[in-house]
Amino acid sequence: MDQPNFITPAGYAVLRAEYDQLLGEERPRIVDVVAWAAGNGDRSENGDYIYGRKRLREIDRRLGWLAKRMQAARIVDPARAPDKSRVWFGCTVTIADEDDHRRVLTLVGDDEADAGAGRIGWNAPVARALRGAAVGDTRRVTLPGGACDYEVIAISYPD
Repeated sequence: MDQPNFITPAGYAVLRAEYDQLLGEERPRIVDVVAWAAGNGDRSENGDYIYGRKRLREIDRRLGWLAKRMQAARIVDPARAPDKSRVWFGCTVTIADEDDHRRVLTLVGDDEADAGAGRIGWNAPVARALRGAAVGDTRRVTLPGGACDYEVIAISYPD
């Protein structure tokens, strides 16, 4: 990875919890099922064995991905931001377009982005355009649907 994987402490905790759940609970349970199914004889038509092996591969692939993301993670606590008057990682920003439609967005790590909940990834086009902006600044964002200008209305950081 050429860019650091910025993540909030809460986002890192979610990744860690998924890793621990897969490694400590689900994988051992599936290993037991596969071992039991293998002892039943013919494996070519044994659904428990075939599905279990497939599920183990999926779990191992996900564990590898989670391990890489956690290893590359740079945990950033937004409450400790040195300049809270500008848009930086972890802030919640209110923006308005030309028609005064307002949106409230929180800039989070790419692994914790959820556009439906207003959390956008740090490397999303809107987040890149807003980086470093202060209240009153206007930024042009190039989106697939065309360019749009957004004005920064408010900036806040968690306590």
